[in-house]
Amino acid sequence: MTESTRPAAKNAIAVAAERYLRHLAIERGLSANTLAAYRRDLDRYRAFLSDRGRTAPDIVTADDVTAFAHSLRADTESPLAASSVARMLSTVRGLHTFFVDESLAVEDVAHTVAIPKQPLRLPKAISIEQMTAVLGSFPGDEIISLRNTALLELLYATGARVSEVTALNVDDMIDGDIVRLLGKGNKQRIVPVGSFAQAAISTYLVRARPALSVKGASTPALFLGARGARLSRQNVWLIIQSAAERAELGIDISPHTFRHSFATHLLSGGADVRVVQELLGHSSVATTQIYTMVTADTLRDMYTTAHPRAR
Repeated sequence: MTESTRPAAKNAIAVAAERYLRHLAIERGLSANTLAAYRRDLDRYRAFLSDRGRTAPDIVTADDVTAFAHSLRADTESPLAASSVARMLSTVRGLHTFFVDESLAVEDVAHTVAIPKQPLRLPKAISIEQMTAVLGSFPGDEIISLRNTALLELLYATGARVSEVTALNVDDMIDGDIVRLLGKGNKQRIVPVGSFAQAAISTYLVRARPALSVKGASTPALFLGARGARLSRQNVWLIIQSAAERAELGIDISPHTFRHSFATHLLSGGADVRVVQELLGHSSVATTQIYTMVTADTLRDMYTTAHPRAR
């Protein structure tokens, strides 16, 4: 094969962008339409970087990101609405955060880029009743049911990201009532585990995990798949989709729904926002405070419905 006919190596940023899209699909449970929009944004950004000779995540600079932002605002041939510019820049910032989280780059060069302000999108949580139905959607003593119940209980008990839960090893369960999570930026945190999750995990470890572990190579992973290997993010997403169908929720939920519901229910129950920040592993309390707006909306709706002089 000659030099001219040999296929070009795939752009490293393109490969990383595909990984980011898979991450969004599994971690956030985004719809096909939303993912398609992300893909278009990333394709445009990648093409812009390619024109500037940037083909790997670790050589992109803050100047490149700023130049891309300026190019969006200066596009007179196909002018973009402020909301479209904001979405594209938000996608770019998310991509660069992913680069750092996945050790593809040392520095987040996009964190200072200014994004046009948009109406605040509040996290989507489900009610305690709906969550109870989801957690009880795999009854019985079958091995897979015991594993699925333990997984769902732990997601809700800790508010952990799906990547954090799939990365857990058996030894990360400390004395049964504490779990050690490895979050973004390889930051470790300790989160308590409630009694329901403790019981479900204990049952899984005694009655289900040993039966799964003999089906594959030895692994320290806490949650195992049907072939004995570490459970993947995609597996978790499918389990959650099945749980929602079994519980007849009538809505789509994702691993992040458990995280949102964990935070919202804690704050509704009177938990301090700083405590919830620590449990979620948020670097800034401002991120956690978004959830206080969800509970405020709920209180406002209840007040409007119940108070005789509210309307």
